[in-house]
This record gives sequence, C-alpha cells and structure tokens, in this order.
Amino acid sequence: MSGEVLMEAGEGGVVHVTLRHTGRLNAMSRPMWRQLRTVFEDIQQRSDVRCVLIAGEGDAFCAGGDISEYPGFRFDVAALRDFHENDVWGGLNAMLLCDVPVVAQIRGACMGAGVEIASCCDIRVAGSGARFGAPIAKLGFPMAPREAQLVAGAVGDVTARQMLLEAATFSASDMLARGFLSRVVADDMVATEALGSALRIAALAPQAARMNKQTFRALKMPIALDGKALAAMKNIVNGAPDPYAYADSAEHREGITAFLEKRAPLF
Repeated sequence: MSGEVLMEAGEGGVVHVTLRHTGRLNAMSRPMWRQLRTVFEDIQQRSDVRCVLIAGEGDAFCAGGDISEYPGFRFDVAALRDFHENDVWGGLNAMLLCDVPVVAQIRGACMGAGVEIASCCDIRVAGSGARFGAPIAKLGFPMAPREAQLVAGAVGDVTARQMLLEAATFSASDMLARGFLSRVVADDMVATEALGSALRIAALAPQAARMNKQTFRALKMPIALDGKALAAMKNIVNGAPDPYAYADSAEHREGITAFLEKRAPLF
C-alpha cells in the first residue's frame, strides 16, 4: 500500500484531511503528494468549506518521505526533478494557494515532508511529545530549493540551517519558543485543541478569512519601491481592482451590525 490522503466533511464547515500511510508513520509517497494536490485544489473551489484541519493518522503527523520509493527515481536527474517540481511542489503549492484557513494537528513525528506540510498551515497545534526536523543530510541529499525556502520562511533561518546542516531535531517546546507552533498541549489533548481552533475560525466570516490569506500571500512578495507592490496588492481581492471592494458586502455589513447590536453575527 502506498498510502493515501483522505478528505472528510466535519461539523461547522470544517473539512478533515488525514495523511494515512499505515506502518510508515504516514510518510509521504508519490501518490500521496498527488492526492494532496487534488484535495486542496478541490477545497479551494468549494464555498462551503470554512476551515481545514489536517492531521496524520494515529500517533504521527508525518515522518517524512517514503524512502522505500527513492531508489526508483532519485538517481535520475530528470526523474528527481519531476518528483520535486511536480509531485512534491504540486502538493505544497496547492496548500499555499488555498484561501481556506488550515489548522495542523501535530502528534509524534513531524519530519522532512511533515515539516514542509506543516509550514503551509496557518495555525499549528502540537502535542508535547511531537518532534520536528529534516535530517535528510543523513540520507545524503539536500532539501529542494523551493521547499527549503518554504521551511526557512516558516521555522526561521537559524532553525532551518540547524535542521539541514546539523540534522538537528527539536521538541515541541523548542518549536513553540522559535515561533513555529501556535500552541503546545498534552498529547491526548491535541485533537480537541486543534478542532476547537478550526471551529473558532469556521464560526467567523469566511470571506474575511479568505481575504486575509490572500493578503498574507501578497505580502510575501518582494517589496517594490516603484509602486509595483501596491499594484500587485490591488489584485488580491478575488481579482478586484480595489482591495477595499468588500466595503458594501453582506458579510461586512452583518459583522458590524451584529457588533453594534451586541449579538452574534450570522455569516
């Protein structure tokens, strides 16, 4: 069995995405990377999804890549390029381009591919026993450039260098202190805490959440001194020419009206 990425609807507009690779601590296989892309491209097109909760099956988030596959392609330049640029980056980029908020529920091993997937999430909740790293130096190869850029942007340059150059691994408390994790709780409370975060997000204005993610994505672009950055920012609101075009939207009005009327908004 080569593993699978499952998608299941939950309560309150939350969709559960599960990484499952039994017996391999949910290590990502090539089919799983492709399924990850398909799942998040589907989520991006659905207006009924308000938040995604991604987790690994059982006691691990994702232990990395499925090394058992590697001899079949890693030693060929074209095949290796295809794996990283199409399979892996296709899955990660679909997550990055998804406007729906994503919460990561992390237990146990979060290594290599697991760190990359977690780096694409907005909120990361981990159990106290979780471990993080990318010890691929022990396998004799570097992290692909775009993947390294992604991880360094999420965990920080110092931590990324330690992970890749020293093959260092870190505890959940380490990663909380380094700003990668949102919260650390007891291992048996991770599912409850992560779901609570997802439900809180899902109860808020979905359009505002998607627009915030579009803004965060745009802000990661290089700053231009000639005004090009401002022009780029104008295209983040569903292709609208003005980033404030939501002013007269129903959600905007409902949010403010409900606050003034001291009631819960109905989005």
